[in-house]
Amino acid sequence: MSRNGQGFELAAQPGPTAMVFGAGVLAPGFWFAEHRHPQHQIAWAGTGVIGIEIGASHWVLPPTRALWIPGGVVHRTGSTAGADMRGIFVEPDRCPVDYSRPTLLSVSPLLRELFEHMTSRELRDDRRARAEAMVFDLLEPVDVIPVGAPMPTDPRARAVAEVLLDNPADDRTLTELGAYAAASSRTVARAFRDETGLTFAQWRTQIRLAASLTPLADGVPVTRIADRVGYRSASAYVAAFRRAVGTSPGRYFAR
Repeated sequence: MSRNGQGFELAAQPGPTAMVFGAGVLAPGFWFAEHRHPQHQIAWAGTGVIGIEIGASHWVLPPTRALWIPGGVVHRTGSTAGADMRGIFVEPDRCPVDYSRPTLLSVSPLLRELFEHMTSRELRDDRRARAEAMVFDLLEPVDVIPVGAPMPTDPRARAVAEVLLDNPADDRTLTELGAYAAASSRTVARAFRDETGLTFAQWRTQIRLAASLTPLADGVPVTRIADRVGYRSASAYVAAFRRAVGTSPGRYFAR
């Protein structure tokens, strides 16, 4: 394990074939520090829900979803309520697929069984190689836009951002939030635009949607989620989700 200012480097010991499988239980509320792997990683939980943060982007993964993380990409992994996580590492020089950026994957029942099969037992090299070939053949990207937004660094804008991160349903206007931060709405709006690349309204939408992913993965009804993250109706939440992510909340986690 090493550190060079871009997160810890955690390398899996190479195996006889392309993939190395590991398993571990994430306690509720536990998050790994920022780290990276020289190998590609398929992050997946057999039970529970895990979260992955890469820069300002945020993914939430129930057992029907996995995330392809290219080798060398710095990320954080954790779980709000706990999860039984699998770490699936792929040697780049033995990998027949090429996802150059973090990619959400669909985990079909067959792919899930293969992951469990390869994690839970020792396999001869020839059998493992055949199983891996099937895994690579079953990898299916889900075409969605990552959710999340960077934090502003301006102290007044950051004070506003922290209030909204603590309570995404806070419906105060930018003028009211600016007064809380002892700044004009114009000053705060300019800081958000210049430092995050988003307007304040776009930034607020992103953090509301990010806050909705974990309860969505847990099966909380959309009507309750909408109220929890600051939307007046389920239809308003669904419309905002579809505009930002490219699909509906139901399809985002559908099998």
